[in-house]
Amino acid sequence: MELNLLTFLYLVASVTFIVGLKMLSHPASARNGNRVAAIGMTLAILGTIFLYEEEGARLGNYGWIFGGILIGTVVGTLAAKRVKMTAMPEMVSLFNGMGGACAALISLVEFDHLAHLDPMMAGVLLMGGAANAVKGFLLIIVLGLIIGSVSFAGSIIAWGKLNGSIKDFSFKGQHIFNILLLAVIVALAAYLIVFLPANAVFIFYTIFFLSLLYGVFFVFPIGGADMPVVISLLNSFTGVAAACGGFLYDNKVMLTGGILVGAAGTLLTILMCKAMNRSLTNVLIGSFGGGSSSAVAAAGGAVGSHKEISLSDTAVLMSYASKVYIVPGYGLAVAQAQHACHELEKLLESKGVDVKYAIHPVAGRMPGHMNVLLAEADVPYEKLLEMEQANDEFSTTDVVLILGANDVVNPAAKSDPASPIYGMPILDVELAKHVIVNKRSMKPGYAGIENELFFRPKTSMLFGDAKKVLQELVAEIKNL
Repeated sequence: MELNLLTFLYLVASVTFIVGLKMLSHPASARNGNRVAAIGMTLAILGTIFLYEEEGARLGNYGWIFGGILIGTVVGTLAAKRVKMTAMPEMVSLFNGMGGACAALISLVEFDHLAHLDPMMAGVLLMGGAANAVKGFLLIIVLGLIIGSVSFAGSIIAWGKLNGSIKDFSFKGQHIFNILLLAVIVALAAYLIVFLPANAVFIFYTIFFLSLLYGVFFVFPIGGADMPVVISLLNSFTGVAAACGGFLYDNKVMLTGGILVGAAGTLLTILMCKAMNRSLTNVLIGSFGGGSSSAVAAAGGAVGSHKEISLSDTAVLMSYASKVYIVPGYGLAVAQAQHACHELEKLLESKGVDVKYAIHPVAGRMPGHMNVLLAEADVPYEKLLEMEQANDEFSTTDVVLILGANDVVNPAAKSDPASPIYGMPILDVELAKHVIVNKRSMKPGYAGIENELFFRPKTSMLFGDAKKVLQELVAEIKNL
């Protein structure tokens, strides 16, 4: 009866994961989707703790189990509540890395169990008729170890690069080094699984160490502008590693959750690459956004003078416009200016101005960063237009206000074959009658390349912190 109840709870939890993931596809239902999936996960955890039996024995160790749950809950809750929107990408990367670490630890523990099945083993796992079964089991263990370790180490490096504590690092021939390192890992794994050698324990931990090393060097050369794609890819790795754990324990809900995360992360990675008009291979080896001198030099053709616009002129221009588009970028997140932006939007609408937001798929530092940022300020989802929709309307737009966005509006993506971002779909803001760009300075964006848009005749620069500028702009408009 208890086994049937546990199976039923796993089934319910699996369904909640699927329903929750579906609900995440729309901002209006995303929060409830999270709640639904969280309820399912809670049922699965409690069912495993209290109902799971192996050889007639319950798990026990409830003090350790609930102690760990309590510590993790407190740390996770405090981290999530205190994190700023600017730091959300690195928090996602860090949490994802913890998932990879858990998957790797499962493989380490299960290998230790497997290695001690034979008391005589100083290296030989099992011999005789059980060898094939052991090899299949060992295959899943090794896959979980490699993928989980790569996900953990890569996510930690991504976290460090996003918060600025780790700088981009590469050396000549690094991609070849990475390929050779991966080949060694695969070769050692194949040798371990096929031959079950006497030094299996040593080989296994060598694979573990090399996988961590590969995860580090895998992310090191990838530039900051590609971090959203890397985070999505590493997230899919964690899902696959978790699914391996589900195989090991014959746990249906763990398997389902891992497959869902792996599939969703893979699809999102593909969509992100499509949004940048680049292949995944190009992302992984292209070092786009790394800020290297070669990248900057390749796009160094944009020279000229820019013109500035005052707050009062901006206020007049926007107040008497018929249609205004706001293009949010990472600068908006840095300044925590989403609420001031929403206030500006409501003020302009009270004057009869049609205000909408143009959202580029890779704006910010993670997938959906701008959507989450504006949702926090209660901006109606209907006002957030995707790139294709916005591009169709820019030609009839009076004013486009760009808040901290840079590379996603750079015309070099269409006009300069030498630019690292050439071919990437962008927001065609230059089609509007007036373009106002709010930035702190004329420094290049995260991709490390100059923006030709800043020197175009219809573009005016409005320098300053986004939050301060928007608040002053609201005050100016109210005084008109």
